Amino acid sequence: MNHFLDIHKTDPSDLRAIIDQAKTTKQARLGHPKAALDDELPLKDRMVALIFEKPSTRTRVSFDVGVRQMGGQTMVLSGKDMQLGHGETIADTARVLSRYVDMIMIRTFDETVLTEMAEYSDVPVINGLTDRTHPCQIMADVLTYEEHRGPIKGKKVVWAGDGNNVCASFLHAAGQFGFDLTFTGPAQLDPEEEFIGLARKAGSKVTIERDAFKAVEGADLIVADTWVSMHDSQSSKERRHNMLRPYQVNDDLMAAAKPDALFMHCLPAHREEEVTSAVMDGPQSVIFDEAENRLHAQKAVMRWCLGG
Repeated sequence: MNHFLDIHKTDPSDLRAIIDQAKTTKQARLGHPKAALDDELPLKDRMVALIFEKPSTRTRVSFDVGVRQMGGQTMVLSGKDMQLGHGETIADTARVLSRYVDMIMIRTFDETVLTEMAEYSDVPVINGLTDRTHPCQIMADVLTYEEHRGPIKGKKVVWAGDGNNVCASFLHAAGQFGFDLTFTGPAQLDPEEEFIGLARKAGSKVTIERDAFKAVEGADLIVADTWVSMHDSQSSKERRHNMLRPYQVNDDLMAAAKPDALFMHCLPAHREEEVTSAVMDGPQSVIFDEAENRLHAQKAVMRWCLGG
């Protein structure tokens, strides 16, 4: 049994095996109906709990479809259904769920909810997102880059905007997959020093560059994310927009990178804010391949969690 909690907590050889499995599984499904079962059914007769304290489109659909394609069944639970940590402890919830289901995916706010769930669970726990990290997204991103450009090792990735939870997992991936990462954004929104240190300790070059155009020089991949959260107040949104406006990904910024540089965004996007429609819909954008690959990457993660 393996938990998939964060990229830096997973051995690089296992991460590579997950990516390779995702490629193989995706290739095998080409031409098949989307709802069809896989030839192999590693989740046959298995029940997977999908817990959502945060709203979700891609995470919910991709995990639900993935489980079903691998022969399993899902039980989707909201934060309201669970009332995690209110009345019953996370530890007791984990112990109880372990008696009912074969795997747990949780999308939550506080990272401690995830870690406590994993500590007391007798079945694998997968991090579907916390306020601090988003590892499943970055596994899909690595898969997407390698589909289009080959191995990501040694490449230059530029993160433009807010050093948020997705950026944090990109830093984890930099160290584990061997690519370099440049962060360009306002100092107030720098990624956590702990995550920068982890990537550097693993041998990756991590650079902070305030000038977005200098940052993307020689970039193989440019990544952006939303500037605001659904929970931000209106005044907070306005402040963040003012800070982040110089880091919008537009045609001029893409032109300053390598001619074959790719653009990624985990979606949902606010068009004409962090990125223009011209870039999102342009020839360098792979955002919809990236969204699809959540399905294939997460299926490989689930297989690995069960020892596959």
